Amino acid sequence: MEGEAAYGFIVNVDAQGSGLLSDTEKPEMRRRLYEVTGTAFEQAGIRPPRLYQEDRGDGILGVLAPDVPPVRVLGEWVEHLHQNLRESNRHVRKPLRLRVGLHIGRVTADAHGRSGRAVDLACRLADCGVAKAILKAAEGAPLVVAASDRVHEDFVLPGGRWVDPEHYRRHDVALKEGRTTAWFMVPGRSRPPEPEPLREEPEPLEEQVRDQGRDTADEAAPEKSPRPRASAETRGGRLVQIHQHGDGDVYAPERIETINIDRRGGGR
Repeated sequence: MEGEAAYGFIVNVDAQGSGLLSDTEKPEMRRRLYEVTGTAFEQAGIRPPRLYQEDRGDGILGVLAPDVPPVRVLGEWVEHLHQNLRESNRHVRKPLRLRVGLHIGRVTADAHGRSGRAVDLACRLADCGVAKAILKAAEGAPLVVAASDRVHEDFVLPGGRWVDPEHYRRHDVALKEGRTTAWFMVPGRSRPPEPEPLREEPEPLEEQVRDQGRDTADEAAPEKSPRPRASAETRGGRLVQIHQHGDGDVYAPERIETINIDRRGGGR
């Protein structure tokens, strides 16, 4: 029902390198994207209304009904998607390569689509730097899967048809909301390749907020005036006391016992 949150299994698909395509190339990429993913859902026996899909330009957001076993997505759908991509890329100049983010959680439906923190996390995992780097390092591979820690613990570790926990590798990833743990798998490989170190990871949102607060506090703090400096010297048997407020040098002739100078130029 619209406006009420319900649990669902979230599948977010993104196309690698879509930003490098020209306007004339993007429609063909999108056609192939929908073809390989849609056929994989059909092959896995997952169809509307148990499957909701939302267009994301260079990707697709999918939310599955609670009665769809997540292991079917992790096993059958991922394997069919992998084989469909291999076939689709067989005779093309620019192969279609996809990143898939998987999570489970509360999803809210409204007239415009689906939302929720669980949806955000699935999208972040598919778009994170580690997923991009792994797929880049996996030469010739058309697909990388990024599963949340919860999905890995609840559905990957128990195993199932075409689901092997040994094929996943753990990585800590930096997202806008903070650091989290995710598990990555490249179909057709016993383990995903080790990605090259990321040049620059996004600073977690809470750290940005803390830093901004510190900067604001520093700007708001008034400039501290230097503390008065006092010195005492013995000249000609007399103790001469010198009090200085502000910057500059003070010269005290011997006949002056005590001198006080402030920024206003007054003194005695």
